[in-house]
Amino acid sequence: VQHSLLSLYKTIVQFSSKRDFKPLYHYHFQEPRMASGQMKPVASLLLVLNFCMYVVVLGIGGWAMNFAIDNGFVIGPGMELPAHFSPIYFPIGNAATGFFVVFALIAGVVGVASVLSGLNHIRHWNIDSLPAAASAAAIAWSLTLLAMGFAWKEIELNYRNSKLKTMEAFLIILSFTQLVYIAAIHGASSRR
Repeated sequence: VQHSLLSLYKTIVQFSSKRDFKPLYHYHFQEPRMASGQMKPVASLLLVLNFCMYVVVLGIGGWAMNFAIDNGFVIGPGMELPAHFSPIYFPIGNAATGFFVVFALIAGVVGVASVLSGLNHIRHWNIDSLPAAASAAAIAWSLTLLAMGFAWKEIELNYRNSKLKTMEAFLIILSFTQLVYIAAIHGASSRR
């Protein structure tokens, strides 16, 4: 027993006498740089994917808005508004379509704007660029969730065309991928 304790003591003394010895707390509190480096490609891929999906949502939403303006409710001179007139009337889809398209367009514009902030964060990839990217992504995600809620209502009411179904699917997928992007940039940023 005494011999094994003596050999353990000699090993500790030899280890501590080396020039590159670092205290144990140095290894314990060091930031995980490997995880940070592994999350950057994931965040970049999600950023590109979200950008493409937001552009598709903006394209379909712009088409639906243009169609509603061109083919919507027109009142001639001397005529009065009907009793149940809605200023957000869409001749395609159902009663939820107007709200869905408006909020999808807002979510799409804010989502594309959050991608610009996200590109800056991906470029620098440090804690200083995180707040702008995270707050813009969180706002875009919350607006996407709001538009997704109207998408679920539109699905429940059931009458809509294939382009609106595509936009619903993209917003439902975006609500998940945007959340994963937010988690990826929060979990991987390191200090300078």
